[in-house]
Amino acid sequence: MSTQTPESFEWTDLDRRAVDTARLLAADAVQKVGNGHPGTAMSLAPAAYTIFQKVMKHDPADPEWTGRDRFVLSPGHTSLTLYTQLFLAGYELELDDLKAFRTQGSKTPGHPEYGHTAGVETTTGPLGQGAANAVGMAMAARYERGLFDPEAPEGTSPFDHMIWAIVSDGDLEEGVSSEASSLAGHQKLGNLVFLYDDNHISIEGDTETAFSEDVLKRYEAYGWHTQRIEPTAEGDVDVPALHAALEAARAETGRPSIIAMRTIIAWPAPTARNTEASHGSALGDEEIAATKRVLGFDPEQTFEVSDEVLRHARRALDRGAEAHAAWDKKIAEWRTAQPERAELFDRVSKGELPEGWQDALPVFEEGKSVATRAASGKILQALGPVLPELWGGSADLAGSNNTTIDKTSSFLPKGNPLPEANPYGRTVHFGIREFSMAAEMNGIALHGNTRIYGGTFLVFSDYMRNAVRMSALMQLPVTYVWTHDSIGLGEDGPTHQPVEHLASLRAIPGLNVVRPADANETAIAWAEILKRHATDPAPHGLALTRQGVPTYAPNENAAKGGYVLADSSTEVPEVIIMATGSEVQLAMAAREALEAEGTGTRVVSMPCVEWFDQQPAAYCESVLPAAVKARVAVEAGIGLTWYRYVGDAGRIVSLEHFGASADANALFAEYGFTPENVAAAARASLAAARA
Repeated sequence: MSTQTPESFEWTDLDRRAVDTARLLAADAVQKVGNGHPGTAMSLAPAAYTIFQKVMKHDPADPEWTGRDRFVLSPGHTSLTLYTQLFLAGYELELDDLKAFRTQGSKTPGHPEYGHTAGVETTTGPLGQGAANAVGMAMAARYERGLFDPEAPEGTSPFDHMIWAIVSDGDLEEGVSSEASSLAGHQKLGNLVFLYDDNHISIEGDTETAFSEDVLKRYEAYGWHTQRIEPTAEGDVDVPALHAALEAARAETGRPSIIAMRTIIAWPAPTARNTEASHGSALGDEEIAATKRVLGFDPEQTFEVSDEVLRHARRALDRGAEAHAAWDKKIAEWRTAQPERAELFDRVSKGELPEGWQDALPVFEEGKSVATRAASGKILQALGPVLPELWGGSADLAGSNNTTIDKTSSFLPKGNPLPEANPYGRTVHFGIREFSMAAEMNGIALHGNTRIYGGTFLVFSDYMRNAVRMSALMQLPVTYVWTHDSIGLGEDGPTHQPVEHLASLRAIPGLNVVRPADANETAIAWAEILKRHATDPAPHGLALTRQGVPTYAPNENAAKGGYVLADSSTEVPEVIIMATGSEVQLAMAAREALEAEGTGTRVVSMPCVEWFDQQPAAYCESVLPAAVKARVAVEAGIGLTWYRYVGDAGRIVSLEHFGASADANALFAEYGFTPENVAAAARASLAAARA
C-alpha cells in the first residue's frame, strides 16, 4: 500500500465522512447489543482510519501477507476501533458482522481474538500485553531480516516493515508495558511506533485519580523518540498533524517512537463526550441521535454506510494490491540473488524442519548424573547450527537456565558496547522482566517465521502467568524454559522453591507442561516440541532440574507424555508407580525394593500429562491398565494433578506446604521423598486395593 508523504497528504470530505461513519457504527453496535465501549472507538476513529488508509502497508485481500506492516490495538476493549477499519478497508468483515458485535459466534467478539477475525494480529484485552506483543513483533522483524536479508541497505529489503500500535492510559499504567518499553528503547527498535491515546479518562473518572506522570519524559528516558499532538479547537483529532507525526516516527529508524495524542473520549457526542460513562456503556438512543445530527447523519437510521463512502474506503484494496505486487517483484529479485536464503525462507515459513535435523540431538550416556537444565543447554547449542530460526534467551538467568544458544552472538543493536553484540544475534537478553518476556515471546510467535524460547526459574512463572495464559489462548508455539523446578534447588529457600506451580500451570487449558526425568527425556521433549510447532501449535513449558539426576536409556515413547520406563516382573503389574522429573529415580529405587519382596511393580515416567491425554485410549490403557488399582504418584509439588490417575485406592507422595532453606537431599528426606516412603505408599495402596 503506497503511503502519502506529509507534502502529498490529502484529507477529503469523503475521508471525513468515512471517519464519522466509523464513529457512528461504533455507537450503533454498542447500542444494539446493550454493552461495550463506544467512547474510545468514536474518538480514535480518525487515528485508526489514518493508519489504515494513509500510512500502513497492508493488503486487506491477504491478511497473512509476509511483507505487511503489523497493527496492534493494545486497549482491546475498544475493539470497534479495529473492527470498523477492517470493515471499511475490505477485510472479511461486513456490516452484518458489526451488527452482531459481542454476540455468540460472531466475527466481532468483545475483545479482538487472534485467529478468529481476519486482520486481528493478536488477542488483546489484558492491558499492557498488546504493547509488549508489539515490542516482540518488532524484535522478530529484525531477527527475520537477519535470517533472510542482512546485507540489504536500510529500508530496501522485502523484509523491512513497521509495527504500529495504539496504546492507552491503562496500557501504560500496567507494569508489563514499562518492562517492554524499557527493552524496546534499549534495543533501539526503530521499526516500532506507539500512538498513545491520551484521553484522560479511566473507568473511575479522570486519570488524575491514579496517573499523573509525564509519559513522554518517561519514554524519553527509555530512549524513545517522542512527539505530542493536540486536538483541534473543536476537540477532534488534528489529522494532518497526526499524519505528519506518524511519518516522522516512520523516518526515525534509530529509536522506537511514541506519539502522545490528546483526544476527547466519545467526541463529538454532545453530552457524553469527555465522560467516564462513555468509556464502558452504551450512549443511549437520544445521545446517538443527537450525535448523528451533529455529524449530518439521519438520526432515524442505524448502521448507515453510504455506497460512496464504502467505495472510497475500499480503495484500500487497490492500494494493497499495488503494494503487494511491488513486494512480489522485490521478493522475486531477492530470490534470484539469494537462492539459499530463499530456500531457508520457504522451509521456515511453512514451519518445516530441515532434513536430518534430529541427527544433531545429543544422546546422553546411560547412568551418568546430569541436571536436565544442563542437558537442555547442550541440546540448544547442538540444534543452533541446524535450526537458524531458533532463538531465545532468558530473563537475566541464562547461566542458570542454560538458555544461551550462541555465546558469541547476542541480539543487541548497533552501538551496544558488548563484543558479542549483533542486531541479528541468536541470544536474547530479556533482562529481569519475566512478564514482558513472555508477552514479547507471544509477539515474536505471532509475527511468524522464527521459533522462540525464553527462560527463568519455575517459581517466577507466577510473574508471567497471564502472558502464558495468552500463549495458550492463542495457541502460540512458544517454549518456556523453567528451571530450578522443585525444593531440589535447596538453600535458596521457599521464596525460590516452586510447590504449587506445576499443578497451577497444568490448570491452564492448552498449555503443555513437560517435566522430563533425565537428559535423554529432555532431548526427546525438545524434539517433540519442535515437531509440534506447525502441526499442533501450542505453548510448552519445560520444567527442568537444578540438580543432577540419573540418565536412563532413551525411549521415544517419552514423546507420548507417559510410558513404561521399567515393567513389572509379573505379567500384570500389582502396583504402578508413576513419577515425573527428579522423582522418577525414587520410583525406580522403590520398584527395586518392592520387586525384591515379590511385588510386581511397574514404573511409569509421565513427563507430560497433556501429551499423554492426547494419546489413543488403547495406548493409555497399555501404560495404566484400569484393572491395576494399586497406584502411586510421586512429584515434589502439590498433588492436585494426580488424583484422577491414582484412583480411590491410590496414594500420592507430594508436598502440600512450602519448603525451607537447606540442602536439597536433606529437604527430600525430611519431606518424604525417599525410596522407602514411596515403597511404603505402594504397600498402603496395595492394601487399599485388596480391601
